Amino acid sequence: MYNHHSVFDLPEKTTKIWRYMDFTKFIDMINSQHLFFVRSDKFKDPFEGRYSNANKSLNYREKIYGEKNDNKIFKKLENLNRYDRKFTLINCWHMNEYESAAMWDLYLKSEEGIAIQSTVGKLIDSFCETEESIYIGKVKYIDFKRDWVPEGNTFNPFIYKRKSFEHEKELRLLHHLGLPSSNGAIDYSADSPVQFGKSISCDIKTLIENIYVSPTSADWFHDLIISMCERLELKKPVLHSDLKELPY
Repeated sequence: MYNHHSVFDLPEKTTKIWRYMDFTKFIDMINSQHLFFVRSDKFKDPFEGRYSNANKSLNYREKIYGEKNDNKIFKKLENLNRYDRKFTLINCWHMNEYESAAMWDLYLKSEEGIAIQSTVGKLIDSFCETEESIYIGKVKYIDFKRDWVPEGNTFNPFIYKRKSFEHEKELRLLHHLGLPSSNGAIDYSADSPVQFGKSISCDIKTLIENIYVSPTSADWFHDLIISMCERLELKKPVLHSDLKELPY
């Protein structure tokens, strides 16, 4: 179920969101009625879910906390954050009123690509029957050399990314597995219960508003998607990407 949290900046419920994927992932999603959440430490970006370089700077820390000549507080915080990343799962969406040519190029490895279009409101509603707690919010893009990631909550590092990724306009879904404990303290020796991520149930029929096939796909692929949706009783519009249209 969707849970509100003050750390997450939720857009208006009418905001359009997109998820770009290949044919295999699309079929798996609508067939299983699940969204896949990836462990935050498995993303390619080495700064994913991490504090910024500014957080580590002694000059910054002395100005904010009054620390002198050491970084003991940050070292403890960094140790917790490094471990917590294994228990934090993420699912990403793109916010945009229209489909994005850049996102098609970035996330698709073949001409048989698909984009799911929804809204923030439909996304929230699709988790109504889900047992797991789901948090949703916009990613904030900062300069990791100069800007500070707030340290008051362990969720904070997961909603900040470097400005190099600003084109993604990411809406982030987060699920936390919970940290293992022993004798009332975090058990840092315990491993994460998931290797790469976890599939979380979602009402796909509530989630999806429209289905788009990639601008480079052939007509037979468009027909195939329509056929697969009919077979799985997913009554949603299947549209060819607007980017395929000719000038006139």
